[in-house]
Amino acid sequence: MAQTFSITDLFTIGIGPSSSHTVGPMRAARDFAERALERPDVGQVVCALYGSLALTGHGHATDTAILLGLAGHSPEGVCPDSIAGLVAEIRSTDRLALAGRVDISFIETRHLLFRKGEFLPGHANAMRFTATYGDGSEYSETYFSIGGGAIAREGADAARTNFTLAHPFGSGEELLAIGAATGLNFGAIVEANEAAWRDTAETHAFIDAVRAAMLDCVARGMAHDGVLPGGLNVKRRAKCLHEKLVARGPRSDPSTVFEWVSLWALAVNEENAAGGRVVTAPTNGAAGVIPAVLKYYEVFTANPTPEGSRLLLTTATAIGFLYKTNASISAAEMGCQGEVGVACSMAAAGLAAALGGTNAQVENAAEIGMEHNLGLTCDPIGGLVQIPCIERNTMGAIKAINAAYLALQGDGAHIVSLDAVIETMRQTGKAMRSKYKETSVGGLAVNVVECYSSKFDHQLTR
Repeated sequence: MAQTFSITDLFTIGIGPSSSHTVGPMRAARDFAERALERPDVGQVVCALYGSLALTGHGHATDTAILLGLAGHSPEGVCPDSIAGLVAEIRSTDRLALAGRVDISFIETRHLLFRKGEFLPGHANAMRFTATYGDGSEYSETYFSIGGGAIAREGADAARTNFTLAHPFGSGEELLAIGAATGLNFGAIVEANEAAWRDTAETHAFIDAVRAAMLDCVARGMAHDGVLPGGLNVKRRAKCLHEKLVARGPRSDPSTVFEWVSLWALAVNEENAAGGRVVTAPTNGAAGVIPAVLKYYEVFTANPTPEGSRLLLTTATAIGFLYKTNASISAAEMGCQGEVGVACSMAAAGLAAALGGTNAQVENAAEIGMEHNLGLTCDPIGGLVQIPCIERNTMGAIKAINAAYLALQGDGAHIVSLDAVIETMRQTGKAMRSKYKETSVGGLAVNVVECYSSKFDHQLTR
């Protein structure tokens, strides 16, 4: 299977806390609202959530996302600071402006339904919207949030089929072969393929915007303290940790480097958990790994360059394409190996490339990054993208750096190929029981201190 998507599909700028449960549903709701208004006499709209969206939707702000999307807002365009007010107005009036144009009644308890325990064929993250018109007729669409903020409408034709890529690839083996035949590194192959959609200057501008958004998110995360929303009373730590590291000053102790990397990943994912603006990289739940490794490259390596930062991101993109093509980046399908595991693999490859690694070394780095995340479950406590999600990003970033250096110490030869580890991840994800795949009915989500259970029960059933 060849690549059918662009770098703009893999890296998107949106809001937290979840790409699959917040960003995707908002896009789906907005798309349905526009389609429903092909007839202006809409009387009501009902949205039913299924699978993981129903089980953890409250903790992942899926309800908020649906309200905003139906009202015409997009993850890219909505101001995070305005969300609370927008949602409060809908809930207090029991009305919303469908697609921002047609005022309809929307009573959340009647029109937004959490079908807990029900799964639709096609994907674990499913939504069904139904519009009823003045004459009693109905229009319905089913959407799937397939990971990284991407959505698929049931029965719709595949997007982007009328283009020709310079170097199409669908596997690590093909990627290596293209590199050997052309002399191009993985990042250059991605850039050449992006020319099917836009000129190189536009692609560079997009990559630079992604970099800037990542680093802005790090900075915002280090500037805020307080308690994260949701009821777990998780304190934000990045600001305090940042102040301590600054006060400590430069040190030769290698642990200081790891503390900074952990800080940067922590900052991003605290900002994500707070509903701030983040880059899906490749998902919100794993949004801190690549920015932290990018900061490591720019701050701690000997000769960082803007071109190196760009290469890091384009190389990471090539690896992300392989996971999207041959497995999934959705935790509801793969567990957290499909989120933090994939981000770790992408970041490891990107760093190895930025540090001058050969294509074989880069492929090896990506393989190492995933090999040691195989089987990683997704079991967010209380359905919130907080525990263990935030700290797990720090682990993913550190693993990625280690994977890159391990690969750079070798000659690129290794026994387990990237293709083999991606297929193993896919098989592992398929075999993993659903309670370990973003449903919050297994793992850490249930094995917590008993005194917290009433808070979770209230949140998940309200």
